[in-house]
Amino acid sequence: MTDGPWHCRHWVAVDVAVAVAFVLLDTGTTLVGATWWPDRPDTLAWVMLGVQALACASLAVRRIAPLTVVGVLGAFTLAVTLLTSPAGALTPAHHGNTWAPFSTLVAAYGPLFYQQNRRAAFVALAAFTLVVMRPWDPSVTIMTLGLLRTAVGPLLALCFEARRRMVLALVERAERAERERHLLAEQARAEERARLAGEMHDVVTHRVSLMVLQAGALRVTAQDESTRQAAEELRAAGCQALDELRDLVGILRTAPEGDHTPSVAGFADLVAESIAVGIPTELTEEGDPALASPVVGRTAYRVLREALTNVRKHAPGARVTLRVEYDEARVRLTVHNTPPTGRPSSALTGTGSGLGIAHLRQRIELVHGTLRAGPCPDGGFSVEATLPAYVPTAESAV
Repeated sequence: MTDGPWHCRHWVAVDVAVAVAFVLLDTGTTLVGATWWPDRPDTLAWVMLGVQALACASLAVRRIAPLTVVGVLGAFTLAVTLLTSPAGALTPAHHGNTWAPFSTLVAAYGPLFYQQNRRAAFVALAAFTLVVMRPWDPSVTIMTLGLLRTAVGPLLALCFEARRRMVLALVERAERAERERHLLAEQARAEERARLAGEMHDVVTHRVSLMVLQAGALRVTAQDESTRQAAEELRAAGCQALDELRDLVGILRTAPEGDHTPSVAGFADLVAESIAVGIPTELTEEGDPALASPVVGRTAYRVLREALTNVRKHAPGARVTLRVEYDEARVRLTVHNTPPTGRPSSALTGTGSGLGIAHLRQRIELVHGTLRAGPCPDGGFSVEATLPAYVPTAESAV
């Protein structure tokens, strides 16, 4: 891990350093007579000093086994107490000292902060406190210092735990507020997009409809054939533009009745057109085409039409393989063409805007689909669109 403060990322090294520091501290304070060290140390005293060093070294595992650390230091303190009285094997130079090592302060911190079982932690700390305070050998000073040794750590642990919970709660609240803000922003964007799309639909439909009507009237009243043909082409282009506009905003508004924009049923016609102009095209369909909702079907039709148009422009002589998979969750459309065998015509390649794939990606994102387009290892080109099988529209809610 690379996140978080250094002491959290290297906690093993920190705990070992803490253990070494307290081993040195307790050994030094014992030798100067601050705890149980006798005036004339014998072999037993030196052995117990080594045992104390080992007990203090157990702080290295205070995060992993906090109760074990408390038990080891408590057992050592109890052993020193029993060897002093009633065994009489040790005679501390200062009987009024607290015999527990200073490591008990750190050890008492662990059970409440690292131990999940709070009941076991409280029981262990209660027993630990009794051993350090020596109530059977009552002394106000010893009992007070002993209580402070074992109480400061748990109090700090409870304080840090409360602070950690508060920070987590604040972080969670901030994240929830951020999510809510994001959702509100998404809702506002969706409403604004719907409003703009509605206005665009109303304004552009009105103007283009006038153009179509005028072109139809010109076709009827024109005297020469070339004018009538041009008027018919203008009228057909206007009708197609209206269909494109209806399809674009159909997700946000109710689709008009009688909308005959090609859907998945028009795949065969596109393939036939491609074959007719000399591009070998193979269509493979898996699943039930009825699983694709109308909006998804029309979007898939646009993808296929754009892909086949690009093949005609940029890959003359290529073979095209079209694969469509339908299931209850999604519709996947894959168009792959082999490397071209001829040079593209500059007259054809210069007719496009160069934004066909970009426009397709925008259209697909409207229905929460994905589009991948790019060259293949064999030198060909592949277009893969994955669309949800069903996209609700205003029409679905009526």
